[in-house]
Amino acid sequence: MMKPELFTKDTTAIIYGYQQNAIQRMLDFDYVCGRKIPSVAVIVDPGREGWHKAFFGKAEILIPIAPDLKTAAAKFPGTDVMINFASFRSSYSSTMEALETKTINTITVIAEGVPERRARQIAARAKELGKMIIGPATVGGIKAGCFKIANTAGTIDNIVESKLHRPGSIGFVSKSGGLSNECYNIIARNSDGLYEGIAIGGDSYPGSTLLEHILRYEAIKEVKMIAVLGEIGGTEELKIVEHLKKGLIKKPLVIWVTGTCAKMFSGGVQFGHAGAKANSDIETADAKNKALREAGAVVPDSFDDYGDKIKKTYEALVRKGVIKPAAEVIPPTVPMDYAQAVKEGKIRKPTSFINTISNDKKEELEYCNVPISKVLESEMGIGGVIGLLWFRRELPPYARKFLETAVMLTADHGPAVSGAHNAIVASRAGKDIISCLASGLLTIGPRFGGAIDGAAQNFKRAEEAGLTPAQFMREMKAKNVPIPGIGHKVKSLTNPDMRVELLKKFVRKNFKITPTLDYALAVEQLTTQKKGNLILNVDGCIGVCFVDLLKSCGQFSQKEIDDIIALGMLNALFVLGRTIGIFGHVFDQKRMKQPLYRVPYDEIAYMTELK
Repeated sequence: MMKPELFTKDTTAIIYGYQQNAIQRMLDFDYVCGRKIPSVAVIVDPGREGWHKAFFGKAEILIPIAPDLKTAAAKFPGTDVMINFASFRSSYSSTMEALETKTINTITVIAEGVPERRARQIAARAKELGKMIIGPATVGGIKAGCFKIANTAGTIDNIVESKLHRPGSIGFVSKSGGLSNECYNIIARNSDGLYEGIAIGGDSYPGSTLLEHILRYEAIKEVKMIAVLGEIGGTEELKIVEHLKKGLIKKPLVIWVTGTCAKMFSGGVQFGHAGAKANSDIETADAKNKALREAGAVVPDSFDDYGDKIKKTYEALVRKGVIKPAAEVIPPTVPMDYAQAVKEGKIRKPTSFINTISNDKKEELEYCNVPISKVLESEMGIGGVIGLLWFRRELPPYARKFLETAVMLTADHGPAVSGAHNAIVASRAGKDIISCLASGLLTIGPRFGGAIDGAAQNFKRAEEAGLTPAQFMREMKAKNVPIPGIGHKVKSLTNPDMRVELLKKFVRKNFKITPTLDYALAVEQLTTQKKGNLILNVDGCIGVCFVDLLKSCGQFSQKEIDDIIALGMLNALFVLGRTIGIFGHVFDQKRMKQPLYRVPYDEIAYMTELK
């Protein structure tokens, strides 16, 4: 025989189904009740193992996730409640498994639509085993100050408003979950509050009945009076009448059977729940209310009077000394979840990043306030996208074309340069393409790729300072620094670099002014007098032309031009272009399935005797 008390302050539950919101609401209730341990011991999420992170007050806790009920019950043998969130299709099998699990005594079946035959089988097996079923089609129940089933009683504010964080004197049972929440509030406003409340579910064959819970309350000394909400349809309330007449229900019973308005309709009407339909005169709400009143129950004239009847009955018990009103308890405040607080506009938090170039939060992705559809329709190309994301403005066509040209010219310079070489070695070592790319890019610096930045900075500074080419050369020599962008290993005046020639031709044709390029070429005239290969190379040409691009556009102030160059955008342009070539070399090696590379001995000078 099951004990009258289903729950205590130490009760813990198995949650069948990964219902995160319901779990958090149970834990929040635990916190306001002052529980020391969480009421959720373990979650069963079929086929999955791991941990669920949740809040227990202000602290975060981990709740284990088990792949099946057998595992969960074995790990937590002291847990005797299961709250079953399985769908109506699988709730029968999972509930029957729980019934056969020796450690589980109370099972709540949340699902609606469980076939009646299955529901009757569940109820029958539970009675054979002396176990309690709450549901199907239920929100569950609550024992004030002790334990809450799933989403029962709504938000934490409503729970505290209804005094459910500490026990009162009233035992309540209803078929309706929604009306249960309303009745908890009615009880709180008209008495010292609820002791326990159960919603048995609105199906025709619930796993437990109104009467069974009333008789439980009869056996619990802390329950001083009982409140019930019945429903049109069925004869369950007539069983209560029989027990009242036999004197088996001794505690004051306030009960109302809903559905009295059914007589206003000409035909049979079903009121929401599957069982809420009168099939005979004795199943009508009016007939059942009349019978209950005659049997000695306190029956209001309508639901509007329900609270008044509870209040009068409660106050009479207080006057007799049967009830000593429960002391009020100030519960701790449950911190509001950050996401909810943001949603309600109750907090503000400084952001960690500022982004001024794109927006992916709108209906359509935008680059610097330009919708991506317009970016594509305008055919601005990669140069246009660089303009939006790097410079935060739309550049003229010739500027976009120059940037694309620079990317194409810097895409590759063969396998021997350090960036390509490192990427090839990494590829042949079996590394993935990102690792290979990173290996190559990490060689970019002052000696490889850095000439573009250096050329832009030095030629711009000298030209704007009014230094003659000769003065500039003497200054760099005094610093013992090679002029960035000047010199080529292979190309010379007699064997010009076609990339430089094409770039100069494009710039002369499209740019409004070219002071930096002109200055660099004047320097080249002096350097090539010393040696024929001391020409303006492709890196230097890109660097100085980039400066002239910014000046020629008319969109940038002098400070903006200085900032752009100082930010390293020229180096970024080189990296962007060279990435294309590096990937090409990586794919080339992988396509040929080249083996691991080892530096030949004849490439290494062993000089261990050097001191």
